[in-house]
Amino acid sequence: MFKKVLIANRGEIAARIIRSLKKLNIKSVAIFSEADRHAPYVLEADEAYLVGPAPVSESYLNIPKIIEIAKSTHAEAVHPGYGLLSENPNFIEALTEAKVQFIGPTIEQLQSFGLKDKARDLAKKASVPLMPGTDLIDNVEQSLVEAEKIGYPIMLKAAAGGGGIGMQRCENKEELKVTYESVTNLAKNNFGNANVFIEKCIDRARHIEVQIFGDGQGNVLTIGERDCSLQRRNQKVVEETPAPNLSDEIRASMNTSAVSLAAQHNYKSAGTVEYIYDCDNDAYYFLEVNTRLQVEHTVTEEIFDIDLVEWMIRLEAGDTSFWPKETLTPKGHAIQARIYAEDPVRNFQPCTGEISHWDFVGAPRLESAVDVGSQVTPYYDPLLAKVILKGEDRKTALNKLHNTLSQSTIGGVQTNMSWIAGLLTTPEFQAGEITTKYIEYHKKFPSVFEVLRAGIQTTVQDYPGRLSMWNVGVPPSGPMDMFSFQLGNQLLQNESDAAGLECLLHGPKIRFHTTTSICITGAKADIQLNDSNIDMYCNIQVKPDDILDVGKVSEHGSRIYILFSGGIQTPKYLNSRSTFTLGKF
Repeated sequence: MFKKVLIANRGEIAARIIRSLKKLNIKSVAIFSEADRHAPYVLEADEAYLVGPAPVSESYLNIPKIIEIAKSTHAEAVHPGYGLLSENPNFIEALTEAKVQFIGPTIEQLQSFGLKDKARDLAKKASVPLMPGTDLIDNVEQSLVEAEKIGYPIMLKAAAGGGGIGMQRCENKEELKVTYESVTNLAKNNFGNANVFIEKCIDRARHIEVQIFGDGQGNVLTIGERDCSLQRRNQKVVEETPAPNLSDEIRASMNTSAVSLAAQHNYKSAGTVEYIYDCDNDAYYFLEVNTRLQVEHTVTEEIFDIDLVEWMIRLEAGDTSFWPKETLTPKGHAIQARIYAEDPVRNFQPCTGEISHWDFVGAPRLESAVDVGSQVTPYYDPLLAKVILKGEDRKTALNKLHNTLSQSTIGGVQTNMSWIAGLLTTPEFQAGEITTKYIEYHKKFPSVFEVLRAGIQTTVQDYPGRLSMWNVGVPPSGPMDMFSFQLGNQLLQNESDAAGLECLLHGPKIRFHTTTSICITGAKADIQLNDSNIDMYCNIQVKPDDILDVGKVSEHGSRIYILFSGGIQTPKYLNSRSTFTLGKF
């Protein structure tokens, strides 16, 4: 067995690998960028070394520096996790030259399956069902001819693409003409390979993937299948296993196809064979092979009671004693939600900031990249945590996940957590009928409002504020005009400590995304709802897409208060939701 393994990754997957190494009594070596210097996984590792500045190209993709750290620490192997260098043949070549083992598939397997056009050819030879499509396209004129043969809509795909990059749906020839150059340029810039091909586009599609594990000698296990259909920008958000609403015949056929494809190449280590499932025709088609661990491997581990990371490490060390003596049997249902620092209201725009509050309830399996005090930077994927729940059946697992997400809190940055909790309650999700396009057409948002204009100094305050802390330099905070603030809450029949907005001299412009009631108190100002004047000191009902515009103060003070039915739900900090700007609360 190895004595020391370097982890060529960051965030929650680095922490995940460290835990498996500890189980095996193997020392872990972590690498970190300047931006990740204080990340939780850095503190968990036995050793940790700076790999470079914050940008990925100068740190986590810096192959010479990673090799240097591996050699200087006498690490015998490297685990790449997922993303970054996990499917980079050049990285394996550099490790081989340095006499450091790569924990994962062989370089030949990465090269064979890494290009989508080659993977299609291999799938065809293994009799795996293929989507109607083409070989590599040489120019835009050829793409137009081939697209007409297949029939629109079509997907123009980069041969070397991954993670949804280099994929573009085209409804007609005009769109294809415009898209062709942008996709080829994108592919060239991101993957160093401008090759593209065309596949038929299925509108009502699900994304199903089969977990495989091979010993490199032709023996391949299939370890269940996962439904990963809930996606935004071709990136997965919620994954579950077993996949709901699949016939036994389709399920068995997918597994047989996956084994056939992997076994003919003596596949080694963990991987997934991914399929598109046509909901209207009860048919499935090959999509791609991911020659690495997947973000969603966690749900498979939960229902099969295995550790895929441990298996990968032991196999690379030459230990196959873990190999199951009999067929693995799943127990229960598992579901994972990816919690991102992003704003669903603003088309999932990534958010940055400092995590001020971090509290998860319901005892989930939590794999996280941050903690209280962590800085969410613009340099990396905004994934904060993976929340995994298991139940004896799908309904139980869904309810557990919903309860955890709806009761847990993250402060300091906007997240998609409450948005996912809302999606879990929709009839489509409850019935297991989610397709890959669901998010595009489903605009259900949690109880939020969107700030279109902030005003001069608009802050969240509550009453009575932050008391009994003057002795340590923290003033009470709270609303300056506590009477106007309290009156607004009373008119809305809120609890006395419900938080609201305090606006100085000029108020904000707000778009609502839910039906609720508001009350505006304090100094007199010009206030409009959808361009019509409204009164102060009374209950006003607002609906989704209504826009509130609070103008300048004209008399009777300098502060305006906007109160909301139920109050603003932000985490308490030192027993108050009040903003204290000088203290950066």
